[in-house]
Amino acid sequence: MKILLSILLLTLSLSTTYASESNKLELLDVFNLEYVSDPQISPDGQKIIYVRNFKDVMTDKNHSNLWIVDFDGKNNRPLTTGNHNARSVKWSNDGKKIVYLSNHADDKTKLYLMWMDSKQSVALTNTKSAPSQVAWSHDDKHLVFTQFVEKTKPSLIKMPAKPKGAKWNKPPVYIDDMNYKADGRGFLPAGNQQIFMLSTDGGTPRQLTDTAHNHQSPVWAADKKSIYFTANLHENHEHEPLNAEVYQLQLADLSIKALTKRFGPDSNAQLSPDGKKIAYVGFNDTFQGHSIRELYVMNADGSEPKSISQPLDRSVQSMAWAADSKGLYVQYTDKGDGKLALIKLSGKSKIVAENLGGLSLGRPYNAAAFSVSNNNRIAMTLGGTEHPADLATIHNNKTRRLTQLNDDLFSYKKLGKVKEIWWESSADQRQVQGWLVTPPDFDPSKKYPLILEIHGGPFASYGSVFSAEVQLFAAAGYVVLYANPRGSTGYGQEFANLIHHDYPNNDYHDLMSGVDKAIAEGYVDEEQLFVTGGSGGGVLTAWIIGHTDRFKAAVVAKPVINWISFVLYADNPGFFYKYWFPNKPWEDTENYLKRSPLSYVGNVTTPTMLLTGEEDHRTPMAETEQYYAALKLQKVESAMVRIPGAGHGIANRPSNLVAKVSSILAWFEKYRD
Repeated sequence: MKILLSILLLTLSLSTTYASESNKLELLDVFNLEYVSDPQISPDGQKIIYVRNFKDVMTDKNHSNLWIVDFDGKNNRPLTTGNHNARSVKWSNDGKKIVYLSNHADDKTKLYLMWMDSKQSVALTNTKSAPSQVAWSHDDKHLVFTQFVEKTKPSLIKMPAKPKGAKWNKPPVYIDDMNYKADGRGFLPAGNQQIFMLSTDGGTPRQLTDTAHNHQSPVWAADKKSIYFTANLHENHEHEPLNAEVYQLQLADLSIKALTKRFGPDSNAQLSPDGKKIAYVGFNDTFQGHSIRELYVMNADGSEPKSISQPLDRSVQSMAWAADSKGLYVQYTDKGDGKLALIKLSGKSKIVAENLGGLSLGRPYNAAAFSVSNNNRIAMTLGGTEHPADLATIHNNKTRRLTQLNDDLFSYKKLGKVKEIWWESSADQRQVQGWLVTPPDFDPSKKYPLILEIHGGPFASYGSVFSAEVQLFAAAGYVVLYANPRGSTGYGQEFANLIHHDYPNNDYHDLMSGVDKAIAEGYVDEEQLFVTGGSGGGVLTAWIIGHTDRFKAAVVAKPVINWISFVLYADNPGFFYKYWFPNKPWEDTENYLKRSPLSYVGNVTTPTMLLTGEEDHRTPMAETEQYYAALKLQKVESAMVRIPGAGHGIANRPSNLVAKVSSILAWFEKYRD
């Protein structure tokens, strides 16, 4: 309790310090940050509708409105207003209407139809569960979407009738599914995502599927007689969670046929403009820790499937057909940069744009979105180290930025400069990429403390994009190093799988070599080193302090500490043991423990804070509590911070992001000279 009190006092002190340095980013500035997401260009390429995301400091909520702008950047104006959420826009094929999801009428998210000439809108649904993944029919007369359908599941336990007036506890909850909870959702109600069809004239949605499986990404066939969708309808779906297929649903009799048959995930089917081919992403599943998601194309009947992106050796994150049906635009990450390329059906590709990104506000993850018109004009989210996502267009291979949503803030707030660096790992001389961020008003003749910030995943990547957390660390006077050690994506299949069944291990050496590289720059105080990271970064932070005492303090955020308990307690047991380990925990206990940071807690002398959301079902609080108890038993200076109401994505509320950064800085300031 005394330690937590001192952290709060230090936090207040830090807040006072920030307030006196108004030209630097402050904790409360998190509430002032805005960003663009989900840009949807009209079929004729003349208009773009995008989601403008913002925060409300008084209610501590994230909100969004729809804005529309001409392709040349003129007439930028809102379509919706107010402190609510509007998202998931889909243009009709004739460009005269849109559908979108919004909760502006009440707390219930509904599907709305808007006429673009009058801007009048009407709710098409009023259901308990919100629709999602909406698609127009080619004649614009019908919609198809997915929606959760709850089902009452009979319980094996039969309680006797209670006496009249008796006040008993709620009845016991009977569970017999492997996947009964999910991060961000908690304990799951019985039911599944089903496919519905609805007339654009309104009426009652017609349910098209009724299986004990989740159905995703429905799209119409060209003749409107069938629908393509993704699902894992296999009998062994709980034990083979990735084995999804692309299916065809006939509307005449609701019969379902699998169009893909290989073992592995096939998903996100998209019909070509001429209606003759289907594009989808997937891979042959060999239970690797990471597999490259390749772009496949097959005939509309499922025949002649082939990969057209294999030479890219990068995972396709999203795609859209070119207007002539002879290729697809694909988004992917390459060495920390979001890129957009046009891949022809022959497999030939060319880069169309770079610097896609900006959708991850907290940490510098690569995330972006784009859309393509019928004349190959493109709208995308533009990222950069100096701003979150803004709206940009691509025409004739030229990128043009249309918005600057945060100029009102950044016109007088100085940000830390971001510098890309590379180094050789001491493990095997492999090249590793990272970024150094220096404080505002940086003076290279001075020495600064360093924070090593480690990404999660572990199969993910940081990049040359804005990060509120990193910039707040820099504003507090730290040099920040973030990096993509082995296991990171965006460097090919071989580099990512260097940690397959071997994590953590040599990624530790990648990071320590990066710290040495930062010190060699000449402005880092090697006696003032700090380390933090979340999720997979929390694993590596705990691993680091179990293998070296060179850091003055550490913050281990939402970690895995004990792989045995994690695999059996996290929200996807059928996945983690099969893809991250060669055997089940009781079949290979020694290997599980050898890779668990808990096994090295006896070596830890570094003052350590643990930080996790109380509703985290991905790296559950039990992992944090184990390590906290172990550190206390070892008499290591330690503290635990629990974020109420937060899941694995701690920043589900703006104040949670502030609380995370504030806690980390308070702990480091406690041990900073």
